[in-house]
Amino acid sequence: MEGLLIDSVVTESIADELEIEAGDRLVAINGHRLRDIIDFNFFAADEELTLEVVKRDGEVWEMEVERDESEPLGLIFQAPVPAECGNKCIFCFVHQLPKGLRKPLYVKDEDYRLSFLYGNYVTLANIDASDLERIKSQRLSPLYISVHATDPLVRERMLGKTGIPPILEIIKELAGAGITMHTQVVLCPGVNDGKVLAQTVADLSSLFPAVASLAVVPVGLTMHRKGLPALQPVTKEYAAELLSQWQPEMAGLARCLGEPFLFFADEFYIKGGVAFPPLELYGDLPQIENGVGMVPVFLEEADEVVHGAKRLKQASVTVVTGESPYPYLEGFLHRLADKTGIKFTIVPIKNRLFGDTVTVTGLVSGGDILDCLKKVESGDVILIPDVMLKEGEGIFLDDLSIDDLQNALGKDVVVAESTPRGIYAAIIRFQSA
Repeated sequence: MEGLLIDSVVTESIADELEIEAGDRLVAINGHRLRDIIDFNFFAADEELTLEVVKRDGEVWEMEVERDESEPLGLIFQAPVPAECGNKCIFCFVHQLPKGLRKPLYVKDEDYRLSFLYGNYVTLANIDASDLERIKSQRLSPLYISVHATDPLVRERMLGKTGIPPILEIIKELAGAGITMHTQVVLCPGVNDGKVLAQTVADLSSLFPAVASLAVVPVGLTMHRKGLPALQPVTKEYAAELLSQWQPEMAGLARCLGEPFLFFADEFYIKGGVAFPPLELYGDLPQIENGVGMVPVFLEEADEVVHGAKRLKQASVTVVTGESPYPYLEGFLHRLADKTGIKFTIVPIKNRLFGDTVTVTGLVSGGDILDCLKKVESGDVILIPDVMLKEGEGIFLDDLSIDDLQNALGKDVVVAESTPRGIYAAIIRFQSA
């Protein structure tokens, strides 16, 4: 059905006054038919609007609106259904998932609209001329693009697809139209590293500032790779050697371009046992959602929280985490314990769901937490980092809930924002309850 389904209407908003209701459809603004929320945002920017709404009973209403440009209409729409990915990437994490997880986790999306709206990375391997024209005409910027390699043959191998348009030509076209892009490379040892990576960095940095940043992230390999292409993991030695080679290049590019451009994911530093660069070398943190700069930000915030922490009522708190951030969390909580008097027990969870090679906190399952905590003496309260849960629902990857955990362990379970301030605030909140 055409138009945008209205999910809800903000009370006392313009839409509410016009008696628009949840379940109605907004089909056009100023004569422009609406395909998705991007069209809505684009065409609803004017002060004078003519809205065409199809009511739930099929009646068509046409309404004229005059408003200040900054005054929202008050319409909330359902999220767009993402276009599915047609690639068969040799490193695809979805292909490595075990059975029994939340159903949405098995959906592969490849949708430039979600890249613009939510910062999802897309390859643009399936994009057509009309999509490119729309991106340029509606100035859908910034976009987040998975490049992986600018060498066309290597990129085709990585995406598991032939005949795809050269990504560098697409990026140049978007750059010429004033579109800002953040890019990433999923690094697969022996595939797109070495000279291939050097060429990719050179090609993309030459298009700065339209290409605003490039993050290199390590390939994630689970134990569920039966029937998939053989790939080498990123080892401690590999990560250390890679950073040794590329850290001078990162600094040189930053000097040449006037600001940081090339970044390596935190996991490389953790795995290689290499000290993180100073936080100022991460610029305005353009790739933090991609796991770049999270630990340096955590460490700086930890200093601030410890400095301002006050003595609290005595309590014992168990904090769970993934294995990779454990040393940094332990250091923070040790200092926080000295200031607050709280006794902390930090439990790094071994990932049995995906395998030992997966050590990040965000991929820890409820079942693995439960198995691990049954073997240790838990404190008065158990703190769970919010990144382990589906946002707003309190559900782990394996569909276990916070309530399931609480009932099984017989302990209070509290969700904490995965930052030093979030942990400190969660403790105070628990003590005040």
